[in-house]
Amino acid sequence: MSLESKSLQGTSVAGESLKGKTLFITGASRGIGLAIGLRAARDGANVAIAAKTAEPHPKLEGTIFTAAEQIERAGGRALPLTVDVRDEAAVKDALDQTAETFGGIDIVVNNASAISLSTTPATEMKRFDLMHGINARGTYMVSKYAIPHLERADNPHILMLSPPLDMAERWFAPHLAYTMAKFGMSLCVLGLAGELRGKGAGGKGIAVNALWPRTTIATAAVQNLLGGDALMRASRTPEIMADAAHAVFLKDARSFTGRFLIDDTFLAEEGVTDFSKYRVTAGVPLAPDFFVPETSVAPPGALD
Repeated sequence: MSLESKSLQGTSVAGESLKGKTLFITGASRGIGLAIGLRAARDGANVAIAAKTAEPHPKLEGTIFTAAEQIERAGGRALPLTVDVRDEAAVKDALDQTAETFGGIDIVVNNASAISLSTTPATEMKRFDLMHGINARGTYMVSKYAIPHLERADNPHILMLSPPLDMAERWFAPHLAYTMAKFGMSLCVLGLAGELRGKGAGGKGIAVNALWPRTTIATAAVQNLLGGDALMRASRTPEIMADAAHAVFLKDARSFTGRFLIDDTFLAEEGVTDFSKYRVTAGVPLAPDFFVPETSVAPPGALD
């Protein structure tokens, strides 16, 4: 399997809409998770917002309740849930509440993530545990407890916001703990795609895929932790990831699974030609994100 799998083999089975589908999205109170929920809501989807932020944070915009308001204004139905993905009981209860409220779960998005770009001597073990607890263990656990619900869905998908498994020293040496935790999410894709192929209603399978951005995305993490206003201007908006995720969810779960997708490459294969609409600031060179393999080439004109 290639590091960046191609999408052309997959076929769409759900038309052009997620109307009536139910999404369970971790970390959906802001950023990419919220953008994915809003894109689905415009179709008339149901969105469970599973995140920790129930009260306003001084440095982070949005809570599960403000996100729910946005989802409903966009045309969807929302269920705000206070969930720490490290808490087994909370995860199980949130998934059960979602299925009971909306009559099932069709799509799970593992978006919740923690980041610390520190060297090994500078990484406190509590920070190591946080990243592995949220990124790798949280993704594994949410997926594990979602499987019984997804098995009853017509075209079920699990999507990880995680990178291709490009085992290059340059990704590990500067921030080993973070890379290990992030690649742990991608290892869940590799394993679950095979484990769940052919499972579910009528043996249709539960699709498991990864989606990753070629460039930095304008989120709170970029603003507060990585590069401030300058890097925000050199980023794309979360909508590029939302549009790519939407296209994934329309694919046939039987054939479209085990893929490690880069956002603009996948969207180009889906017919998108104008990527300028995703820029935060026109004319500012885009900043590359971590973990994009050297073999991955942007679509013609996508970075212009």
